[in-house]
Amino acid sequence: MSQSKKMSLLEQACNVGSGFMLSLGIWMLVIQPFWGVDMPMSDSLQVTAVFTVASIARGYVWRRLFNKHTNQRERSQ
Repeated sequence: MSQSKKMSLLEQACNVGSGFMLSLGIWMLVIQPFWGVDMPMSDSLQVTAVFTVASIARGYVWRRLFNKHTNQRERSQ
């Protein structure tokens, strides 16, 4: 049984939202203090947004590659 479109959207929203919060926390609590980076919150949000977009693209590419591999395997059986 496949996942419904609504559940896929919910899964991705949770994945991206939690990833954004995790990235922001790591950026503000780990990277900034240890490397002495002093940035306003607006800049921190922008940096985190860049990494979030990169993560979405990475996840999409991996998902499509694995999907392609799975479909090819199913067709050959």
